[in-house]
Amino acid sequence: MDNDNYAGEMRPGTLVVRFSDQKNVRLILENAKVILFSASYADHKSATDTDDSYDAIDTEHARVRRSDRRGVVTFEGLPPGQYSLKYGHFPKTARRDVSVHAGCVTEENVQLDFDIQVQTSFLDQDCRPTSCARPRRDDLLELEIVGVLNLLQAGQAILIPARGFKADPSNPAKLSRRLTALGPQRFTTRVLFAERGTTFPYEDNRHAAAISLYTDVDVEEAPVQRVNANVTANLTRTGTAFTDDLPLWTAILNGTERLSFNNYLRFMNSLFCGEGDPRGTPEFDRFQQLRQRRLLPFTDTDAYRVVKAATEAFVAVNCGVLTQPQLFNRERDEAYFARRDLPLPNVGLDDAFEDYLVEVVGGEAGDKTLPYLALIRSKLPDIAIKFTPFEDSHLSGAAIGTCQGILQEKLTNPCLLELLWSYWHEEGMLVQTINAITRRFQNVRGPGSMDPLSNLEIDPLRPLNNLLWGYLQDEQHRLTVVRRNYEYDHHYGLRLQGKAVRDLNAADTRSKFLEAFHNLLRLCTEFFKQDDDTTVKADAFPVLNALKEIHLILSQGAHNQFGDLPSTARIEMLLQQFLLARPEFREFLPTRIMVAYPEPWMDRVDAMKKLQTWTDTSVLDFRNLAVFGEQVLLSIRFGNWSDVQDPLQAFNWARFFRPQIQGYTHAYRAATGVDLTAATVGSRVDATLPSLLLQRQLISQRRA
Repeated sequence: MDNDNYAGEMRPGTLVVRFSDQKNVRLILENAKVILFSASYADHKSATDTDDSYDAIDTEHARVRRSDRRGVVTFEGLPPGQYSLKYGHFPKTARRDVSVHAGCVTEENVQLDFDIQVQTSFLDQDCRPTSCARPRRDDLLELEIVGVLNLLQAGQAILIPARGFKADPSNPAKLSRRLTALGPQRFTTRVLFAERGTTFPYEDNRHAAAISLYTDVDVEEAPVQRVNANVTANLTRTGTAFTDDLPLWTAILNGTERLSFNNYLRFMNSLFCGEGDPRGTPEFDRFQQLRQRRLLPFTDTDAYRVVKAATEAFVAVNCGVLTQPQLFNRERDEAYFARRDLPLPNVGLDDAFEDYLVEVVGGEAGDKTLPYLALIRSKLPDIAIKFTPFEDSHLSGAAIGTCQGILQEKLTNPCLLELLWSYWHEEGMLVQTINAITRRFQNVRGPGSMDPLSNLEIDPLRPLNNLLWGYLQDEQHRLTVVRRNYEYDHHYGLRLQGKAVRDLNAADTRSKFLEAFHNLLRLCTEFFKQDDDTTVKADAFPVLNALKEIHLILSQGAHNQFGDLPSTARIEMLLQQFLLARPEFREFLPTRIMVAYPEPWMDRVDAMKKLQTWTDTSVLDFRNLAVFGEQVLLSIRFGNWSDVQDPLQAFNWARFFRPQIQGYTHAYRAATGVDLTAATVGSRVDATLPSLLLQRQLISQRRA
């Protein structure tokens, strides 16, 4: 910004922005864009309150932030001075000037131009207004969202009603539904606001600001009416009830989807290939910060440097589920629950997730974390919370006493990654493929009398050549296979096989993990058979015991490199996939065009395995093991299983993750030849290391 070069003795300030309506009632407005720029720059550009041309604002002079789940926007590290604020959504709100003082926190209230509220009414079965104090079952609940009708009609806002509500065709602000359940219920209606200069509908609503409006009702039973009719009965699956950790599992599935390669590739293409505009996204903001910090001391490696910084920004933003403005997709999530025969909460999933989280002892007001991490926090009551990481402490003006403590960011926003994802991709020969290519790039001959990559000639006229150059130059800054192998053993008791990883001398190994995990998968198979039998009530207690055992084993390995190595390995392997997905490789590796791989890097790995006579198991099976295994283990690691006694939660868990569990067991049989669902002798499961099974498969393949 204009005054970024402030004097060293002037401490930066912080600006906190909140929202309210015309009556000054506090609003929790999520994902709202706020643009902050210096007053001198605003005068220079002659910005007006009615100007919708936000793209014209120079991002070097403006800071763009979005509000969090508490409806708060925070600008930290601001040089003292005069600034101007712009609210980036409808309704149109005047630009306002604010002052930031050295070392102080300034709070600013942005008052939006509406008075939003929900009016409720009840109609009986004859569509007449009911006179009862409480609504009855089968009454019609009508909701009218007052204060936003003009915005709805102009396409500047839309309503996302709670499940089961229908909109009135003549009044877009009016919703209704029949009350079919008894007891206290909460219905959540979300109002989304378009960004200035745009209108609904969007392809997706990730850039819209949102307000959640709650309607609480207590429904009583309607009078009994006797009906003379034939009565029929049918068999259905065992019923279940909502448990408070269902939103966590949904957030884990959505979080792993955000971290998927295809989502990563879309971000990279929008950043470097002009396929969309990444500006204003959290990933882009983090990339802008990192590209200034990440430097390489090598010649002509700038292209690789920015690709590496963009990959790190993508993982950093998407690996933590607790800071995402929109964790849930209502329509998709409700459809998933319906397919699994699982009940939805009376409130929205986002509100249920908020209720599931636990207040952090000693943290800032409103800071919450997962119950499992809150339990760990309770073991350290004498240690204070440290609100700023070491690298930012010199800018925050924090007291010296905050040098020690539990890092708030690690406690309230854990990075939900499993190193198992990297292990299975490594077993699928992803790393070996890129290593073979970079060896040939350096003119190093491959093993054997004939070099299978002798025809790999990458010309310097295209980006891949320079990206590989930077990748090679940066080799000493990447994790080694030995380093990853030690951590695979520390996390899961898994080990790679090969010349580079012989003589492993591990200090701590999870020797019981593989047997416990395979036992859980076998118990789930038995549970699924019972659950599908409508004459049997499925018993989930063995599944609960297995979950608690694995949770304990995983938590024992959550130390030392656990905090950083999984995310570093993920960044490096995503970058390797990005390089292999480059279209130039189509000319150098003979791939099979008619095979429909879900991710564009996969056919390159399978083509390399064919050339090098490696395993003939498709990389798709290893990718499925990585994705499904990560989702299942995250739900076990970060669930509060040690404090669960009711098998109902294990019952819901098994139903919820059934596609992932069955997908994992199928992919495991395809890759290793071992069927984890088969009946066992003496109740023991196959706990042979997957690397040994894969080695046997390769020997058998070559003999054949």
